[in-house]
Amino acid sequence: MQERAYFVYVMSSLSRTLYTGVTNDLERRVAEHKEGRPGSFTARYNVTRLVYFERFDYIRDAIAREKAIKRKPRAQKIALIESMNQQWQDLSKE
Repeated sequence: MQERAYFVYVMSSLSRTLYTGVTNDLERRVAEHKEGRPGSFTARYNVTRLVYFERFDYIRDAIAREKAIKRKPRAQKIALIESMNQQWQDLSKE
């Protein structure tokens, strides 16, 4: 049986517009954001850099965490990102 993994992630533009999401395939989902599908939020604001992620074994935990992050004030989201990624590097390049 294949082990499932779920990810909560935060994408950013160079000007630090943020997008938070959840997926079971982080690599594929980040690639979709980088493609910039017309009409999408991430395309409109050029949100193409993976700046934060967390891994979960259960989708319900990932969704709960995504909702908790989305409720946080912007300053707390920035602190969360910088706790893992001080320089706001694009983590998808690693």
